[in-house]
Amino acid sequence: MLPEPELTGGEVDVDRPNSARMYDYYLGGSTNFAVDREAAEAGLRAMPYARDYAVANRAFLRRAVSHLVQQGIDQFLDLGSGIPTVGNVHEIAHRHNPQARIAYVDHEPVAVAHARALLGENPMVTIDEADIRDPESVLRAHGVAKIDFGRPVAILAVAILPFVPDQAEATALTATYRDACAPGSYLAVTHISQLAATDEQVVAAEEVMARTPTPVRWRPPHEIAELLDGYELLPPGLVPTPSWHADRPPSEDEIARANAYAAVGRLV
Repeated sequence: MLPEPELTGGEVDVDRPNSARMYDYYLGGSTNFAVDREAAEAGLRAMPYARDYAVANRAFLRRAVSHLVQQGIDQFLDLGSGIPTVGNVHEIAHRHNPQARIAYVDHEPVAVAHARALLGENPMVTIDEADIRDPESVLRAHGVAKIDFGRPVAILAVAILPFVPDQAEATALTATYRDACAPGSYLAVTHISQLAATDEQVVAAEEVMARTPTPVRWRPPHEIAELLDGYELLPPGLVPTPSWHADRPPSEDEIARANAYAAVGRLV
């Protein structure tokens, strides 16, 4: 039996499964509770590709952040950053530019508490507890306020927009963040979508997440594209997640099992 994390205070709900902690479990992390592991295993029974999806998202994050730093971006706003684990945005960015500023935002107290413990006194990295569905509060948050939105910034929305099920709300949300940014800024998105999954598996997976505080919506590619309205997509455009700037050509099986699309757009 795995030991439980130490953060079990009153601010952390350990009675209901949590999507961030389930995601951490899929990535092999240790910041999750029995209720999360049980729900994650139920998710794997419903959707055998759930771990492939999580791993593909994490790999995309590494490639996208590396690419953006190399394009001169030195400010990142990571929406719904989740539980800290290997390959965080600041670790990736600081390999290329130690002066890059990273602002993490998450609404889950346990994610924020663990991030603060991990980050310590790093002056270039902050974490704020805020709900990405309330952009005004996010943009006013202490750490986010240190970002200079008069210069280009990269907004990272990796595996987070499925938790905004209403399409109109999701498109309005990305537009609000877009409008806060200067020309030359970027938006990086991954989103769960049906590739290898059957209709029955999608329904079952959505039912599992409906038992958490954060139900999800799977979107087809044309709806994901709407979330990037106003951006000019970098090549290769909106593609299955393993195919975006792949380190090596992914197999058809790897592409399908990821069940997600990815894109990076530039604000012109």
